[in-house]
Amino acid sequence: MRNEEIIIGADTTSPLAARRPGYGTMRLTGEGFYGEPQDRDGAIALLRKAVELGVNFFDTADFYGPGVTNRLLAEALYPYPADLIIATKVGAKRGTDKSWLPYGEPEELRTSVENNLKQLKIEQLPLVHYGKAATSPGDYEEGLATMMALQKEGKILHLGLSNATIDQFNTAIKMGKVASVENMYSYTQRVTDQASPYGFQGGELLPLCEEHQIPFIPFFSLQTSLPTGQDKMKELADTKGVTIAQLNIAWLLQQSAWILPIPGTTSIGHLKENIKASDISLSKEELEFLG
Repeated sequence: MRNEEIIIGADTTSPLAARRPGYGTMRLTGEGFYGEPQDRDGAIALLRKAVELGVNFFDTADFYGPGVTNRLLAEALYPYPADLIIATKVGAKRGTDKSWLPYGEPEELRTSVENNLKQLKIEQLPLVHYGKAATSPGDYEEGLATMMALQKEGKILHLGLSNATIDQFNTAIKMGKVASVENMYSYTQRVTDQASPYGFQGGELLPLCEEHQIPFIPFFSLQTSLPTGQDKMKELADTKGVTIAQLNIAWLLQQSAWILPIPGTTSIGHLKENIKASDISLSKEELEFLG
């Protein structure tokens, strides 16, 4: 499965071919995903190594840091390779106390898009995920209409959704084209968890994405980032001689041809392991064992 491609915007005139797995940049920031990394040179080297190893899909946001991962990508990779895909997202910002705050009003969305363009040093964003915990359907539709207007203005090539509910997904596909969906999903987090701030419908949306042939991008997807449910994963990983993280990526890749994992890491060693996970094959019996 190494370097297997998934097409974003397949039904458009400008499709993007992303190789699986991609790379999520959020962990390159400082403590609490805030501020500069402790080892900036190491972060730059890791991003360059990822491209060298065949990764061409990078997930970022102007509120990571804030602005930190965008600037790292630009410093490490600009001018970007022709096939490089940078996916960003809007709908949130960081408070000075490191809090995560909503930032989804029309003018705020425009500001975020402009921030991403400036920080990444590009004139058009290849893929932007719109996320907003709207209080009413009208609020969500207004924000989505703003994003579609920015797309028509040429600032955005493809528009996706982040932290979307089923209702929001259905609203979006009625309003226009949805290029991708980025929700929380993993071996231990497959369905809605109302107690989690990131637990918006993951597994429930995957079948809809498959039906509409829309790539599904899981975040917080590594088994090792979650506190429970690791026993079977560890047992099988030990048997196969791979890491738990590798096994989780392999599990994700075999759940659906439409899943694009974006595991993040600050270690080049772990980066290499994550990419090699695409070579791991799980038998029907092994998948049944994991459940």
